[in-house]
Amino acid sequence: MTYDAKEHWENIYQTKKSNEVSWHQKKPKTSLNLISGINLDKGAKIIDIGAGDSKLVDNLLAVGFRNITVLDVSSNALNRVKKRLGNRANDVKWIVSDLMEFKTNNRYDLWHDRAVLHFLTEEEEINRYVERVRQLLKPNGYLIVSTFSENGPKKCSGLYIKQYSEDSMKKLFSGFEHIKSFEEEHLTPWGDSQIFIYGLFKKGGNKR
Repeated sequence: MTYDAKEHWENIYQTKKSNEVSWHQKKPKTSLNLISGINLDKGAKIIDIGAGDSKLVDNLLAVGFRNITVLDVSSNALNRVKKRLGNRANDVKWIVSDLMEFKTNNRYDLWHDRAVLHFLTEEEEINRYVERVRQLLKPNGYLIVSTFSENGPKKCSGLYIKQYSEDSMKKLFSGFEHIKSFEEEHLTPWGDSQIFIYGLFKKGGNKR
């Protein structure tokens, strides 16, 4: 049976509550700390890729960011966030799309991805992802990407994933300035341990 990403994720967010999925975080503290550390202007353009029903957007709005785009292939996931935000949802740009099919003239100051990249297991898909990052980030824009580390699970949500190390992540985003990376333990809502690796990169400026 051919894997249909939209069908898979729509079903997940149709049938499971927020705290019934392994990646659930009450508060995405690590991502928020990384974003705080790069001192973005509150008007900076931020895109959260494959956001699901993450609470990152709630927290970014709460500290004053006002130019946030949230993208996910699942309309069920984004509708859940909109409902949670109420009127504040009007301050966010919502995009239901597969990342590879997403078309925009916008360029972003920050690309945030907490678990899309590791679901891409074919070299062609991974290369397209990197190309999308290069295309959609502004010069001097930041990339925050989090995936399962080599010490993490080999599957998630019934799907095989690709694990990363600091070296493989740096190789993938060659040409970007590697600011830092580190592993972090994430505990699922039922107490299982999963090891993620976070990477913070900066795209170079225009070469003239």
